[in-house]
Amino acid sequence: MKEFFRKKLDITRPYFQKGGKFEKLRSTYDAFATFMFVPGHTTSSGTHIKDGIDLKRTMMTVIIALIPALLFGMWNVGLQHYRATGEEATFMMQFNYGIMKVLPIIVVSYVVGLGIEFLFAQLRGHDVNEGYLVTGMLIPLIMPPTIPLWMVAVGSAFCVIIGKEVFGGTGMNVLNPALTARAFLFFAYPVSMSGDIWIAGRPDAYSGATVLADLASSTPATYSTWDIFLGTIPGSIGETSTLACLIGAVILGITGIGSWKIMLSVFAGGFFMGTLMNLIPGGNAFMQLPAWEHLIIGGFAFGAIFMATDPVSASQTEQGKIIYGLLIGILTIMIRAWNPAYPEGMMLSILLMNVFAPLIDHYVVEANIKRRLSRVKA
Repeated sequence: MKEFFRKKLDITRPYFQKGGKFEKLRSTYDAFATFMFVPGHTTSSGTHIKDGIDLKRTMMTVIIALIPALLFGMWNVGLQHYRATGEEATFMMQFNYGIMKVLPIIVVSYVVGLGIEFLFAQLRGHDVNEGYLVTGMLIPLIMPPTIPLWMVAVGSAFCVIIGKEVFGGTGMNVLNPALTARAFLFFAYPVSMSGDIWIAGRPDAYSGATVLADLASSTPATYSTWDIFLGTIPGSIGETSTLACLIGAVILGITGIGSWKIMLSVFAGGFFMGTLMNLIPGGNAFMQLPAWEHLIIGGFAFGAIFMATDPVSASQTEQGKIIYGLLIGILTIMIRAWNPAYPEGMMLSILLMNVFAPLIDHYVVEANIKRRLSRVKA
């Protein structure tokens, strides 16, 4: 089968090269060809690190790391649906309902986002970038399951056009593209992005509010810590399960795709600020919440593992990664505690630190230069 596709690609290649019948579709052909097979060309100048993995394979590794959160999210959507309706359902019934609810969101995200990427590539005569392979999966996972599909389409278009292409495409974006889409939808359509996931039209006996929404309204907790860690609670599709996120963290860490320094420093920063909040007498429910519980509720784990580690928008220096991660964790808890009107602080924290990441790297490099100069003078 592999040889069959290889031969077909080789036979049709001349049609898409300069002077060929489909020359204008060269970017589209190249995108599919390099997605299926590793490109045959190598770098010819400059100092480069040679490796057996290219950007497409890197993106596929991230998607594999996202699969536990995706599969759990699908099942959890079905679980929350049948809990809300009070109907009895088997595991497969819950999972099948989740697939029917989540799959259209994923399809819309990829069709709209990749469609715009291909269009920009053709108009510019550039290669199709691979970055949206991951972004197209991240967008559905950070959305509530009840979001209308047209909003997913609008958010995906905003992500590609404003979050990436205006900066030059993949590798040039300042902000995390998927979070850019979420921020746009959150402020444009706050009702559809709120924490009350399953309330509309549901029995009064079942609130359907997320843990963060309960804390913001000082409502007594209705979920056990174990439920929160496993993720069998209402919330965005892929964000509820800390366990699934940690499995993804192991995959990213072992393969070297994700930065352990960023992941661990985000958790450390969140725990540190949560502990400080606990020392302040009185305060709201977020300030009284045990520091470690902050790390397993909302999108904290998902953001620390899959969003903060974005290799483009995060800090690049080793010391800078630690500072960057610590500040994300600290800011997330500060936003939760001091602005209960917006309990999910992870999104704003990451976007804010995306802006400051180059500044952090600048001062880390400057500090290294000064330290080395002082050694020379000594």
